[in-house]
Amino acid sequence: MKTLFFDCFAGASGDMILGALIGVGVEPRALIEKLSQLNVSGYEVKFDTVDRSGISAVRAHVHTAHEHAHRHLGDILKIIYESSLSSAVKDRAARIFSRLAEAEARIHNVPVERIHFHEVGALDAIIDVVGACIGFELLGVERFACSELHVGSGMVEMAHGRFPVPPPAVAELLKEAPVYASDIKGELVTPTGAAIISTVCDEYGPLPKMRIEKTGYGAGKREYQNFPNVLRLLLGDDAIGEGQRDERLVVVETNVDDMSPQIYGHLMDLAFERGALDCYFTPVQMKKNRPGVLVSVLCRPSESEAISDLLLTETTTLGVRYYEVMRRALERETVKVLTKFGPIDVKVARLNGRVVKEMPEYEQCRSAALSSGVTLQEVEQAARVSYLKQRDDV
Repeated sequence: MKTLFFDCFAGASGDMILGALIGVGVEPRALIEKLSQLNVSGYEVKFDTVDRSGISAVRAHVHTAHEHAHRHLGDILKIIYESSLSSAVKDRAARIFSRLAEAEARIHNVPVERIHFHEVGALDAIIDVVGACIGFELLGVERFACSELHVGSGMVEMAHGRFPVPPPAVAELLKEAPVYASDIKGELVTPTGAAIISTVCDEYGPLPKMRIEKTGYGAGKREYQNFPNVLRLLLGDDAIGEGQRDERLVVVETNVDDMSPQIYGHLMDLAFERGALDCYFTPVQMKKNRPGVLVSVLCRPSESEAISDLLLTETTTLGVRYYEVMRRALERETVKVLTKFGPIDVKVARLNGRVVKEMPEYEQCRSAALSSGVTLQEVEQAARVSYLKQRDDV
């Protein structure tokens, strides 16, 4: 699996990410040509090589005409979705800006639709975000991970006044991510950099096990003595075998002994709506020998806060526990096959390039069985046979 690791020992910004993507192998001309599909004008993108404390790095320059208008989230999403970029690039860029708008809305306590962006809504930020998403696609990145983020220290001047580092938007965006400060003065992680990284990365910590293929350095604007102000990207493949991947997840759980059984099904539905990967209930014996239920929800780190809030509001509990776990999962894809009972989706799992499991989608099989007056097993078997025939014919 193609893996990209953000090594943020000097923080991260939108232009540092763009420069590092060029350094790690994205062809500048290809990136600029793809950016033209945004169908906006008034900008120019250039890359050059600079020295940062002895490290050769790529400096990205995004030049735009001065703009007076402030854009709302809807304005930015309109630009993105009316472009001719790929759906994957559009969706990822939209998620990044939506996450940024939600962070600003929480800071200012206003609805998301009323948020108007300042610097981050300017055209250069749109180019940074969309350009980064194009770079990820050109590299074929499937997995993102990030180190602890060095945020800098001191104070920074912003549109609303003078604020401590990290500024409010960055602090909000980097919830759940490991951060640290040092004696290096200045804002090392910008809102655009924080939004990109916190949207695409599910894993934070040391460099994960991987085979490094390329490294690239993106230069920041400022120069420090004996401190390379660069973002390092490491590109490679995970080293656990083709068709497998390890990922860091979070289990959020609580014990309940005084809740109506009718609520548990509703709770499970809400958990999956909010991004849970799994949800299960285990009978337990609690204090005072009362029978109870252990509610466990598996999710990605970025969804752990929403899941915690769900358990605290939708159950009778007064507290939750959460802890990190590692999961190794087979790579899978969904293949649609045609059977005499109609089209059926089949989930296919591979290990080292070999199909090891094929599982017809249960609800579709059940619906087809009921409408055709046959057994569920007969529909499932027909779907498996159709898949094997379709696979052999390829």
